[in-house]
Amino acid sequence: MAINEEQVKHVAKLAKLSFSDDELTGFTDQLGKIIDMVEQLGKVDTEGVPFTSNVLETINVMREDVADEGWSRDELMKNVPEHEDGFIKVPAIIDNGEAGA
Repeated sequence: MAINEEQVKHVAKLAKLSFSDDELTGFTDQLGKIIDMVEQLGKVDTEGVPFTSNVLETINVMREDVADEGWSRDELMKNVPEHEDGFIKVPAIIDNGEAGA
């Protein structure tokens, strides 16, 4: 599957990235090669190969999930750079009415 510069520009816009013309050409070439490699993997005959979810014989041991008393809103607000009406203010992720993703 070939990828073109317009597709790379579209993905870059969604990720809020901008590239120079040289970078755009380079990334288009790199992404094309990556897609080709993934397509090659899809052609590999895996008939009869057992499913492997993890190659190591380890068991994930997790601590017991215990609920702790939370902090008060006033205590939390002491640690944030900006807040309003009891909420933490963060930078906008939507510009000019367009969603970033």
